[in-house]
Amino acid sequence: MKSGAVLTERQQKWFATVEANFEKATGRPVAVWVDILKGCPETRPRAQAAWLKATHGIGANHAAHILNAARPDEAMGWDDAEALRAALWAEPRSLAILEAIERAAAGVDGVIPGQRKGYTAFSRAVQFAATRPLKGGRALLGLKLDPSVSPRLSEAVRRESWSERLIAVVVLDGPGAVNAEIGRLFAQAADNG
Repeated sequence: MKSGAVLTERQQKWFATVEANFEKATGRPVAVWVDILKGCPETRPRAQAAWLKATHGIGANHAAHILNAARPDEAMGWDDAEALRAALWAEPRSLAILEAIERAAAGVDGVIPGQRKGYTAFSRAVQFAATRPLKGGRALLGLKLDPSVSPRLSEAVRRESWSERLIAVVVLDGPGAVNAEIGRLFAQAADNG
């Protein structure tokens, strides 16, 4: 199961709503915000987003929309799933872990994978799991589960960029770590999502 530019119905509606209501929510059309961004003293996208928020009160989602419009050819967009995946999962051992998780996901009805810049998400109606590579060819899997349901899980100790609902995490040291227990926990998290 390769991740594609696939979104759940709820995610599609959310993105459409953000785009449709952009001018009303921000007070200006995207093209005007792109011109305003040209006056930003920052050059890195994250710093520009922070500047938009601090200077103009623009939230993260609207800032991302502005930055995508300002840099259409410079960066991979959220809708270029294959390029995002290749950039994020460049280390072969971490990629093998992702592929093992994707095999587990393929056995659960209704799972929609979604590639983000910093992680790979798994959703049904809402996101219930996400994974990102770690140094040394490992990966972190976050699940929408109470960490006490398995000794393999621990409580997330740092704030991840994925959904705050994913409070249980497990470090996977290799593709073999994605065993029947992880498959069971993945399916249980899907039932929670």
